[in-house]
Amino acid sequence: MVGRLTGKVAVVTGAASGIGEGTARLFAAEGAQLVLTDIQVERGEKLAAELPSATFLRVDVTDENEVAAAVNLAVSTHGRLDCMINNAAMLGAVGSIRDMTADNWRKTLALVLDSVFYGIKHAARIMAEQRSGSIISTASLAGLRCGLGSHAYTVAKHGVVALTGSSAQELAPHLVRVNAVAPGPTRTPGNALATFGDGSKMDEAGQANAARLPMKQAILPEDLAAAMLYFASDDSRYVTGQTLAVDGGSLLGDRGLFFHNAPAAYVC
Repeated sequence: MVGRLTGKVAVVTGAASGIGEGTARLFAAEGAQLVLTDIQVERGEKLAAELPSATFLRVDVTDENEVAAAVNLAVSTHGRLDCMINNAAMLGAVGSIRDMTADNWRKTLALVLDSVFYGIKHAARIMAEQRSGSIISTASLAGLRCGLGSHAYTVAKHGVVALTGSSAQELAPHLVRVNAVAPGPTRTPGNALATFGDGSKMDEAGQANAARLPMKQAILPEDLAAAMLYFASDDSRYVTGQTLAVDGGSLLGDRGLFFHNAPAAYVC
């Protein structure tokens, strides 16, 4: 089935690469009109130029005003907002709790959790008034079980899962749905950077992680995009407050998939 998002308007943060790029491409193929945001300007502009009905805006998601500007651009350009994808994130502070600085702790929470709060807040204001909409955030397996990520990232992603549920409860009477997807280790530049310290080693990271998954296959950005599409489309019109793990069965087994001592940067 093609055209499941025809007539719908979506904002995608962190859209220039990885899961965000995969989601943008699938949403465009399904007929959505898009506002794509990222701090990677060259990649973001190139992607927007490749897709029909896509606009790029540089947004630092740790700045509430910039997140609000993306929402406002979607509404001013297209007259409505049907889907908000809060995807941008980084692994952030890594290492022992004994050595982590308060500044790095706060920066990680600002990027991973505060950004989702801003996206939900400003999207909800529009969607509650129009009495429709779907808000989808990228959580993580580290938000579903402890011990799968760095301390700050784990806390922040648990917060994303909790905020998904509490926001869903508040917004349900307004017919606004709030859900999340929780990726396992996905074949992205960020995952390669977190695994090997080199964002170009996506194939190697994908193979290494696939070997430890019960399904023994690499998780691709397209796999996460498909879950995003389900939550964005009318197929899930009565689904809210859920966090869907797209993980190749990792929650069933191996606990050693994430990164306590990674060199830093993106995980999704």
